[in-house]
Amino acid sequence: MVFLKGMPELDFGVKGKRAVVTGGANGIGFATARLLAAHGASVCLFDLERERPVDAARRIGGDACVADVANRASVDAAFREAGTPDILVVNAGTASEAEFCDVTPEEWERIVSVNLTGAFHTMQAAARLMRQGSGGAMVLTASTNSYDGEARLAAYNATKAGLLGLVRTAANELGPFRIRVNAVCPGLIRTRLTERHFASPELLREYFRQIPLGRGGEPEEVAQASVFLASGLASYITGATLFVDGGQMAAKFGTWSDETAQFRDGEWRLR
Repeated sequence: MVFLKGMPELDFGVKGKRAVVTGGANGIGFATARLLAAHGASVCLFDLERERPVDAARRIGGDACVADVANRASVDAAFREAGTPDILVVNAGTASEAEFCDVTPEEWERIVSVNLTGAFHTMQAAARLMRQGSGGAMVLTASTNSYDGEARLAAYNATKAGLLGLVRTAANELGPFRIRVNAVCPGLIRTRLTERHFASPELLREYFRQIPLGRGGEPEEVAQASVFLASGLASYITGATLFVDGGQMAAKFGTWSDETAQFRDGEWRLR
């Protein structure tokens, strides 16, 4: 982070706060947990055992609970161990691709159980604890797919759209308890789930043509937005969504053309 010379370092107001991050052992979740820890928060990662959350937490000086967000008993047990959070980052998610008519009932249920039902379980369990204290903040990892209908992602799109309904309802009902609820909506971010896309220059060339900044994003860039929304700097923001997409959702007909720009090193640049 860059600061003007002579200016004090920006205080996010998370020092000493207890933060829980679901899906926190990898990708956007881990980047968010690491940034919260770097600003003085006490962080606990919730993740599946196969993701090795204890090892991930050790790397940032945090704690971890093995938890399956699709299982309410597992979520409740994790919160009993972690305690009442001041900050909750609802990040756990999954996806798979299939044509609309080929999505199986089993795959639909799997994705919904993690992305949407799991988010509800996590938010409700945390809210019941947080409303007894001095409030706090929740940040959900939604998606640009909360708004658009990208092909072959019916279940993922539906769950991410559903998260925005949870954000608005929870913001309305939990506001009196001084609990703020917001969401970040990332575009194409380099994570384990998207690495195969980033490994295809031709795919990126066409995909990034529609993004004003001409490139994909990094987990740390989403983490910065999430930490802002979780922090005291966003004290009067609730029920909001923040795009972290390089301007993709603002560019209906795309930005880049071969006449004025060239694609090299994984991003579009003006000639």
